Amino acid sequence: MTTPRSPKKTTSMPVIAATTAALPAVMLSSLALAQPATALPAVQTQKIPASLAAAIRAQASAVSANVIPASAVAATIPAALQPMAPAVPATYTIVRGDTISGIAARYGLNTNTVLKLNGLSGNTIIYPGQQIKLTGSASAPSAPAPAPAPAASPATTPAPSSASSYTVVPGDTLSGIAARHGVALSDVFSWNGLNGRSIIYPGQKIKVGPGTNAPAPSAPAPAAPAPAAPALAGTGSYTIKSGDTLGGIASRVGVSLSSLLSANKLSMSTIIYPGQKLAIPGAPAAPAPAPVSTPLVPSTFLGYTYPDAVVSSANANKALLNASPVPSVAQMKGIVADTARRMGVDPSLALAFAYQESGFNQRAVSPANAIGTMQVIPSSGEWASQLVGRKLNILDPYDNVTAGVAIIRALVNTSKDLNTAIAGYYQGQYSVSKHGMYDDTKAYVASILALKKSFS
Repeated sequence: MTTPRSPKKTTSMPVIAATTAALPAVMLSSLALAQPATALPAVQTQKIPASLAAAIRAQASAVSANVIPASAVAATIPAALQPMAPAVPATYTIVRGDTISGIAARYGLNTNTVLKLNGLSGNTIIYPGQQIKLTGSASAPSAPAPAPAPAASPATTPAPSSASSYTVVPGDTLSGIAARHGVALSDVFSWNGLNGRSIIYPGQKIKVGPGTNAPAPSAPAPAAPAPAAPALAGTGSYTIKSGDTLGGIASRVGVSLSSLLSANKLSMSTIIYPGQKLAIPGAPAAPAPAPVSTPLVPSTFLGYTYPDAVVSSANANKALLNASPVPSVAQMKGIVADTARRMGVDPSLALAFAYQESGFNQRAVSPANAIGTMQVIPSSGEWASQLVGRKLNILDPYDNVTAGVAIIRALVNTSKDLNTAIAGYYQGQYSVSKHGMYDDTKAYVASILALKKSFS
């Protein structure tokens, strides 16, 4: 490295200074710029060290002069500059895509604290519309009920937890039920043939005490009690009813739970639903015909009988929806309105269709296998999937509404007027164009228009 020529070169300077002068000169000029302008003389004479050692000393001195002492640097960020944490609400309503850990992180909370506060566990299933607590204290488990006095009347004294059951409501968890009744979660698992992966559903009955399947009689009974629930091991099959569990069925039919699971190729985590048939191990090969049970969905509607395959699918879908948590009517109204706004459809029109079709009931299934709030049949669901560019599951409340709104939007955009578009949703667009509106279609259109006005 060399320095540019100076017009005032000193001839008596040692030769070594020509190669070392640039280092302190650059450093000293930077130091001079860092000083206040008033401290600089009008003409500043640049002093060049006479040796390399002197240059190094000068550089070290200048650097140390510009270093801020460690004692002057704050060890933490001042409170005024720290990011403000969001206020923690007392309760939070679950929306689609939420997780407990994500909610806890959003409000700066500990995940385990939120779980304990709500009586939840790491594998508890949460669903949209469910409310959880974010502040306060966990509900203390109620103390076990005292043993009843011998002369206590069952009409005035509640049954002890050892011989009682509990009906599941939306939002319940097994751990929360156990805590509420003052029993261990492992005992609830054992009494009901469940485990940590089991899924419970509203309406299901959970035993919260070690009592037998048949409730104890309220008055002394004869030594040989009448069999209220005879063993069914010889009937060959069992049709599941609402509230049944695999453990309870095994006990009722007089077989072990493991043999029942093996005979039906099930596991403890398998979801069962009302109307499903289970094979009973050890039964004769040709069992007696089972009594005819009333189907969840009838085969006829408005005088028309639908094919067996369609009605069978409708019953299967109805059973699945009955065994699944769904949003309330108020929540479904919000989902319909929000989806319509997002997709550019008049919310009052979408709400009118949803009310007319199902009364905002996501569990509604017709004999034609029209499913959910918007009463979408599977083939129409496939068309709606193409309209929105992704696969829609019409059993899902959000996808069901998306499918219905997408069809409404397509009909409005391709029909000559609103009345024709409404008729196409009920009668079919092609049928309307070929045959015109049937009398029942005209009544449907009038009803939708009246509802639309009421929702505006």
